[in-house]
Amino acid sequence: MVNTGDTAPDFTAPLANGDIDSFTLSDRLKDEAPIVLAFFPGAFTSVCTEEMCTFQDRLSAFDNVDATVYGVSRDSPFTLNEFRAQNDLEFGLISDLNKTVVDEYSVEMDFDDLGVYGVAKRSVFVIDGDGEVTYAWSSDDPGVEPEYAEVEVAAEDAT
Repeated sequence: MVNTGDTAPDFTAPLANGDIDSFTLSDRLKDEAPIVLAFFPGAFTSVCTEEMCTFQDRLSAFDNVDATVYGVSRDSPFTLNEFRAQNDLEFGLISDLNKTVVDEYSVEMDFDDLGVYGVAKRSVFVIDGDGEVTYAWSSDDPGVEPEYAEVEVAAEDAT
């Protein structure tokens, strides 16, 4: 897994933001850092919905420190746009349909009992304007959500 102090792996992927645009991390750092990447296993599942809605509910804390939040999952950008719409999410969701970002950040997990493989492990990374990971968290238990207050502090510290 990518750790605190590492250079964040750069990537380009589709961005579900109501439309479908292209997202390149290195291009976004100048204007949007710190960037919070919140990886989640799958749209429309209970814990993932709760997590993304909690980020939405706390979005003003990130806005107050000029941090930008993005969710990241293996879902298609079309699915993610519907997920955004149904949950009134104001932040973009990055579609890692080809599993490139999950592999680069080493946050892959499987649900063997469900026959689902290669989804994103619930993980959060805060990346500063220089592209350095200033906060890294991941859970092997898909039912565990991040400590949101800790992520907020990390985002503030990365400004």
